[in-house]
Amino acid sequence: MRMSDIVARHILEMLDECDGNAEIQRNELASVLGCVPSQINYVITSRFTPEQGYIVESRRGGGGYIRITRINTSKSTAIMHIVNSIGKRLDKVSAEIMINNMLQRSIINEDTARLMASAMSERSYQEVPQQYRDFLRASIFKNMLLTLV
Repeated sequence: MRMSDIVARHILEMLDECDGNAEIQRNELASVLGCVPSQINYVITSRFTPEQGYIVESRRGGGGYIRITRINTSKSTAIMHIVNSIGKRLDKVSAEIMINNMLQRSIINEDTARLMASAMSERSYQEVPQQYRDFLRASIFKNMLLTLV
């Protein structure tokens, strides 16, 4: 398992234990998990965004912290936020992160997640010229999400 996955899982567990609110001391968490503090920043900025259903606040300095709050929204509102965040291009890794976040938030079930992941895989686009893959992936992913609304 990659370090970013370990960090994300730990933060999600903290959110689950604290009713969707977690305060993190970046250096302390890095020490506990055996990684560098910048890894914590990377995970937070890539996996805990408003589009993925989180609000992140931070305070710098000696008593600084990072506060993450899970936004409780309806399924259709959450999906529309994701659709609006995609843009014209979508790479495979970003699609996988969105799918995993939707699965963790029970927006989709495991069968739907597997189907979506299959449709987003590089193998599905092997016949498409490289320069068009991310455009096509974004269009297909948006359409799949809109069918769920």
